[in-house]
This record gives sequence, structure tokens and C-alpha cells, in this order.
Amino acid sequence: MKPLAQLCMFLLFSTVFALATLVPANLQCRCLFGDACWPIATQFSDLASQVSLPLIQPIPPASPCYRSLNSSTNCNDVHLNWADGNWRANQSGAMQSTNFETFIWPNGTIDACYFNTSLNVPCTQGSVPIIGVNAQTPSDVQAAVKFASAHNLRLIVKNTGHDYLGRSTAKDSFLIWIHNMKNITFHETFVPTGAPPTEVYNKTLTLGAGVQWYEAYDAAHSHNVVIVGGLSAGGSVGSSGGWFQGGGHSALSPSFGLGVDNVLELTVVTSTGEHLTANSHIHSDLFWALRGGGGGTYGIVTSVTYRTHPSTPITATFLSTTIISNVTGPSPILTKLFTELVRVTPNLSDSGWGGYTLFYPGTPGTSLALQILYITPNLNVSNSVANSSIQSFYDYAQQLATNSSMETGGLLNITAAVIIELDSFYAWETQYFRSSGQVGGNIELGSRLLPRNVIENDYEKVAKMLLPLPGLNYYLVAGGAVSRVNSSSTGLNPAWRKALVHTVFGGTWQEGASAQEIMQVGNTIKAGIANLHALAPDSGAYFNEASKFEPDPLNTFFGSHYKALKDIKLKYDPYELFIVSKGVGSEDWDEDLNCKV
Repeated sequence: MKPLAQLCMFLLFSTVFALATLVPANLQCRCLFGDACWPIATQFSDLASQVSLPLIQPIPPASPCYRSLNSSTNCNDVHLNWADGNWRANQSGAMQSTNFETFIWPNGTIDACYFNTSLNVPCTQGSVPIIGVNAQTPSDVQAAVKFASAHNLRLIVKNTGHDYLGRSTAKDSFLIWIHNMKNITFHETFVPTGAPPTEVYNKTLTLGAGVQWYEAYDAAHSHNVVIVGGLSAGGSVGSSGGWFQGGGHSALSPSFGLGVDNVLELTVVTSTGEHLTANSHIHSDLFWALRGGGGGTYGIVTSVTYRTHPSTPITATFLSTTIISNVTGPSPILTKLFTELVRVTPNLSDSGWGGYTLFYPGTPGTSLALQILYITPNLNVSNSVANSSIQSFYDYAQQLATNSSMETGGLLNITAAVIIELDSFYAWETQYFRSSGQVGGNIELGSRLLPRNVIENDYEKVAKMLLPLPGLNYYLVAGGAVSRVNSSSTGLNPAWRKALVHTVFGGTWQEGASAQEIMQVGNTIKAGIANLHALAPDSGAYFNEASKFEPDPLNTFFGSHYKALKDIKLKYDPYELFIVSKGVGSEDWDEDLNCKV
């Protein structure tokens, strides 16, 4: 690999023919940087004349800390903001999970630009795209898409880089960066294009492709409404791309449905360069597919119009515990506590609760943290019913803590157990989710949607199977309103409509780990996935928080909708320009998604 500076100079000041391979471009393969087919400088200049801003040359986010490389970003900024999701979103070359910025060759060699410069590894481009368009308008997106189609480029679409399958980056590729398409429009009344005038929706929000959830929540709050959206540190997840196209879960989903259930209209640029409006009246098949059929697959969404809901007071609850254990694996007291939580999960769902349980089983002698962060807007049940359902679990936890000891399986300490009334969802979101963190490391995930009947039939088995999983999270983001939507109404995996819980686990590794060490983490994930499949064999997984190691990904992520989704993809993407890891149509391409198979 050439150092990053050499790559940039090569791109800017020479034609590719000087250093290109002599092998003719294979029409069955994408054109990559370094291939003879890669556009020359004058062709990129022509593209630059058609778009709003100069072309960008994405760089790995750690590159300013390497003295041989020049960058407008200061190394101190890198150190201060490495784990800040919004800072990363503002870097065209950054992903939220750093492993997707690297590239592992078949022989195990790793190309990367590490944060830890003391590793004495040269900073290289890794999997960061070479050049791209900083799109400001739909016409910018159209020009970039037409250019990528004309030159058969390996195309990448990126907003924030929140992606656990690496769909927002690829080695030697061409990038369309939609992060700065930030238009937000509030409509007192909204009639979808092509709909009869009687089909009126009150108080909707149209969000541009680059709007992040913290921006959308601020806009909704300013109009005294609530929008169903994602929750992450800093609110940095994008609102109008892969989040809803994969389904889009939220703590509000049990009350108001998933993201896909709240979308009223979309605008999208297809591989032919057309800018289409899609809703239930026009291009309804595309509208169906984009709501759950996976991001980066059918075109580039440039805006989304969401229904909103009245802002009302909510009940919020927060439980924080620590557990000290001297046994290997999950301690008996942790097992009892979590088993009870699984047992009461259906009742919590029926009482309107939605939210997140976060913990890690740990190792002997470790202080374990378990946190519950749930809310309910109290739409269909009274405050007293909701409070009673969660209070009974807290009473059980307090009894466990009172009777706990190292001799009986560990010490349980409850550091907080509160049930409070808040003015709005916005008050809860700004209090608990606006700090930075959560990103900037290497991680691989595994996950499964757990159907209600699986939990009700054998909650002890569910708890026993889940607890040993590393980095376990247990999300109460299904059931309720999610289960009341007809599974055929959107392209979303029907498994969501039977699910009660989305459970996620993961493995991490340090910078500089060898390919073999990274593979060992992958083997742990594979084993966990096998156990989850055995627990709920007829279910599926959430495409946005899932594993590249899924043995049957197309069925797992899309279920019985897969054939219809693929037919729609081929209709609107005849050039097969939009191919992403484990997405619809990916089975027709090699592992790197560069050549047809």
C-alpha cells in the first residue's frame, strides 16, 4: 500500500494510466482505484463542475496524528473527540466502529490508520473511500450517481457511519457523502403526493438525508410533537437513511411502532439518476421495499416525511445495580435477577414500557453493572398499572440484594431504582442520551429477535442462553404497537411483528490485534449466533444491528419478503449499483462486493 499522502497526490495530479494495472476492466467487476478504468483527473474535474462543492478526499480520522501527513484537523481534536459520535459523523472518512476503517488482506496483513501511533504502523487508507461528492442537494446526488454508473465505480453512500456491517465504506471506492443535507421542514398539514385531498396528516416532519436524531428531536420539540427515532450517545445516528430502511427501533416503538411504521413519503435517487417520490400512491412498490428492505440497496434516499405524535408527559424508570461475584461466568444472583426480568417482560410490554437493559456478565471478582432504562407514554394503560408492573420487579431485586452474600452467589447492590414523571420524551432523551461516547472502538455484533411465545414458554431457558453472551443487551423495543401492524404492509422482516425483544451481544478487540486474534472474536460471535438460532429458530434478526457471520443472512434479515424485495431492487436499480454487505442482491457478488459471481 502507498502512504495516504501519496494516494492523494496520485489522485489529484496524475492520470491513472501512469500507474494503472494493464489488465482490461472486467465488465463483471466494479472499477476500483488503481484499475485502468478509474476516471482520470479531467473526468473528476468535469464531475466537480456539476456539484455544489469541490470533491472530497476522505482520510482516516487518525491521520492528523501522523506527522508525514497534512490535514486541516488537529491531532488534539482527534484525541479529544475519538469516541464522540457526532465528531465522527462530521469526518467523511470516519466510521463509528473503527474496524470498518481497516482492511484485512487474505494473507492476514492489515491496512489501517491507528489512533495509537505508538504501534509504529504506517497510516494507510484502509477501507476508507478514495474520493467523493459532498452532496448538498438532490441534484448533487443525481450527478454523483450518474458518474458512478457511467464509470461502473464501486459506490458507497454514507451519512454518519453508524453501521455494524460496514456498508458505509469500502476500499478503493467512490463516496457519496449525504451528511450535510440538513433540511428540516415542519408541515401543519401534509398530503402525500398523488393522494386524494382528503388524505391529510397533521404535524409532520420532512427530514433531509443528513439529519441526525438529535437535530430531529430538537425540531420536533420546538413544535411540541414527538417523533419515533433512534437513541444513541449524542443522538448521532442518522434519521433518514439506514436506520429506518432496516426497520428503525426506538424506546417509543412499543407505543408508536417502528420507524418504518411512521414514514409517510420518501424521495429517492435511483441508479438511473431519476429523483423519485415514493409513497403508498406513487411508486408504492419502492415505498414498500424502502421501509425495511435494507439501506443502500434501492437508491439514495434524499428526504423522509414522518408522522409525529402529540408530546405528552411520560413515566421513566432507571435501575442501576452492581454485582460482585467470585464464580466463573454468570453468578447465581445475576442469573436470578435476569431470569425474573425475562419472566416479567411480557407484563412490562403490556404495561406500555419500552427501553433498554444493558449489562455484561464479567469475570470472577469483577463488579458487574446492570442498568434498566425504560419509559412509557402511558397511552393505553394508567400510570398506576405501569408503575406497579415495574415496581414488582424492583421489589424482587431489593429482596435479592438484602439476602445476597458472597457465599450465596454474589453481592447485589442497588445504586438507583427510581420511577419518575417527566414532561416529555424530549426531557428524557436530552437527559440520558446527549453525552458523547459509545463509539470509536472495534466491535462485531450478533443479535436475534425473540418472539413473545419463546419468552412466555420457557423464560428460564431464555435467560440461561442469553447470560453467557459477551456484551449482552436486552432491548424491549418490540411488541405493543409493533405487533399490531400487518406484516405485509412494509418490506420489513415479518419476524419483527412477532417479536417482543431485540437482544444484541458483541465482541471487541484492541487496536493492533492480528488477523488471527480478530478471527477468534468472530468465532465467539458465530457460537453465540448458533445458540440464539437454536433458542428462536423461526425468528430473524435486525439488519442494522447484526452480524456478517449469519449463516443464512438473507432469510434471517428479510424473511419471506426476500424474493419480492429483490424483484423491486432489480426494477429500480437495473445497473445493480447499490450493493451492500448481506443486503438484497448481495448473494450475486463476491465477498468484497466488487465482482459478480
